[in-house]
Amino acid sequence: MATIHPFRALRPRPEAAAAVAAVPYDVVSTEEARALAAGNPLSFLHVSRAEIDLPAGTDPHADVVYETAAANFAKLRREAPLVEEAGPSLYLYRLRMGEHEQIGVAGCFSIDEYDHDVIRRHERTRKDKEDDRTRHLLTLKAQTGPVFLTYPAVDEIDALVARVAATPPLFDFAAADGVRHSLWRLDAAGREQVVGAFGRIPSLYIADGHHRAASAARARQEVRAAAAPGEAVEADTFLAVAFPDDQMQVLPYHRLVKDLGGQSPAELLAALARQVEVRPGSDQPGGPGEVAMYLDGRWYALGLREAPAGTPPAEALDVARLQVQVLGPLLGIGDPRTDTRIDFVGGIRGPAALVERVDGGAAAVAFAMHPVSVADLMTIADAGGIMPPKSTWFEPKLRDGLLSHLI
Repeated sequence: MATIHPFRALRPRPEAAAAVAAVPYDVVSTEEARALAAGNPLSFLHVSRAEIDLPAGTDPHADVVYETAAANFAKLRREAPLVEEAGPSLYLYRLRMGEHEQIGVAGCFSIDEYDHDVIRRHERTRKDKEDDRTRHLLTLKAQTGPVFLTYPAVDEIDALVARVAATPPLFDFAAADGVRHSLWRLDAAGREQVVGAFGRIPSLYIADGHHRAASAARARQEVRAAAAPGEAVEADTFLAVAFPDDQMQVLPYHRLVKDLGGQSPAELLAALARQVEVRPGSDQPGGPGEVAMYLDGRWYALGLREAPAGTPPAEALDVARLQVQVLGPLLGIGDPRTDTRIDFVGGIRGPAALVERVDGGAAAVAFAMHPVSVADLMTIADAGGIMPPKSTWFEPKLRDGLLSHLI
């Protein structure tokens, strides 16, 4: 069963929350991070992407970047200021984007349970990205960005959340992208109820933040090596926000291919017609099993072939079938994790971004996908499977800097 642990959060004062809050470090490039933080010395991007305060061209993994992150973190703690709670707490974190709303429970979760698959994953991690965040975490002695978890919705937790969310929040602000972020601190009775309810949940699932979780697990090994035998350390847990599965919003991850592998558009269409169903379409797939393709100024609907009986759940996803039936045999895309001829666009950018890239010559063909469901994610994780790369885009996203966990 899962456990959630109250913790002594490091957080900004309410009046500074909007200025401190920053997009996750891994959804922006250095140039984008620099532009977002321009003119805002309190932006947490000065900590999470400290290369923005160094000369252009600085290697993001250079020693000076981590040293600058630590210095900027100390400065932010003084100047925002960031305050440490007097005692351990749990929080509710609400995200509102347009008409969509989701409320999660923020706290710390067990790395032992992560290691033993009570907290389940569906994505492979890259060593270079783990190395970066592990070093960042150990240099700051803090987990500064939450992992995004989901769990099967529980009526008891839903009822508590509804009661607390009807009271005034600790933070409440709209970010520049229009997403509204609100935070409540639970009282002692609420903490006890949530801890009990989570203790009856069989499994939690990482939706987003696999590298953060993996880095926390690696950092724990180093912290524990320096601790006394049997001594409990804060690094035994990692910071996360857990949302009920029925509130999650999953957007698709679209595909762009830079060239047609020497074919003309007409030749590709003819080859496609021998592999899958092809007909005129729109920029939106009609449902699971259908892909919208933009080629030579027109949208087409591709009906993918069903996966054979007994196919593992991850290999039956639309993104996997597109790879096997179209991208590999017709366009020569090998491993999509490493092939430089394929690119990916998160669904938040919409089909217009695909049209712009193809019409502008940056790509030759685009594929707009139907989103994967949370149920698919859970099924694959329960089976110990790994989802194809760039399968899911969760939106809205949590902000870094609102809650940090000192280790």
